[in-house]
Amino acid sequence: MSDQRFFVVVNSEQQYSIWDSRRDLPSGWTATGFEGAEATCLGYIDSHWTDMRPLSLREKDAHA
Repeated sequence: MSDQRFFVVVNSEQQYSIWDSRRDLPSGWTATGFEGAEATCLGYIDSHWTDMRPLSLREKDAHA
């Protein structure tokens, strides 16, 4: 069992990912404040990222 910790990160298009907590965040991504084991972080993403379309597409669809 790994004790590796991850951050849940999000970009400007509101797309989610996990990131190794020992590394600096990649450019364009922001930590959500949620941190944990890989499976826990993936569960968080599953419950929060309910619309897989990028934000720009959701906004375009809303104005169509």
